[in-house]
Amino acid sequence: MELNRVHFRAIIYYNFQRQLSQQECLAELLSVFGSEAPHQSTISRWYGEFKRGRENVDVVRKLIIEDRHKNLHDELGVRKLVSRWIPHLLTEGQKAARVNWCQKTLDRLNSVNSKNVYSIDSGDESWIYCYEQENKRYVSKKMVATFVSKAGHIATIPLHEQRTVTADWHTTICLPKNHPPPRHASSHTAQKTRQYLTEENVEFLYHPPYSPDLSPNDFFTFPKIKNRLRGQRFQSPEEAVDAFKNAVLDMPANKWNKCFENWIERMQTS
Repeated sequence: MELNRVHFRAIIYYNFQRQLSQQECLAELLSVFGSEAPHQSTISRWYGEFKRGRENVDVVRKLIIEDRHKNLHDELGVRKLVSRWIPHLLTEGQKAARVNWCQKTLDRLNSVNSKNVYSIDSGDESWIYCYEQENKRYVSKKMVATFVSKAGHIATIPLHEQRTVTADWHTTICLPKNHPPPRHASSHTAQKTRQYLTEENVEFLYHPPYSPDLSPNDFFTFPKIKNRLRGQRFQSPEEAVDAFKNAVLDMPANKWNKCFENWIERMQTS
């Protein structure tokens, strides 16, 4: 008799009901079936399902196949395992660096009404999707770099024929179109990028790590524009990028002004 996953699932469920540990269950299966026994991760997954009261997930699987965009939390009561961003708990050193950066930046700006804020350009990268949804795993996408200031949008530059930002891309394509100081990332802080900025008399403004709430693009531009595009379907990543650009250009000037005022307020309360 050839055993399949259904048979093994029944055996795992039997061992679960016997209150065997996952290790004990695996040991029994290995002693009987050898190399054909399920992997430890399979046993762990099924134990998790059984603990949540889901002794048979075939119905769930059928629902997902019928509509992959179904809200599993609302309709099925299961956990969401794929998310866009997981908060990072800052270490004491990172917290101190964040506070120190905020204080130094505020000292340079002097006040909310200081004209110095107009000399600051903020740049960051993000994926633009053909269909904006919670789970990005199976959607066509293209990365863009967007640069903004208190005066408004500066530039949005897509990456062509590559999927990640590199120092070469920064110095040959991105920065020649505008000269904003990039954020904290390996491609941003690469020696080649720093050298280019120095030659162009552009000061590099360090950004504290794991602090997206202090980046205008992270707390304003990207969520604001992507919410406007949510629910729209585009035929290609290029079409999605064009729609993103148009939405950014349509943003009223007073919104950008308010964005950077909010940025200063965030630093004051950090």
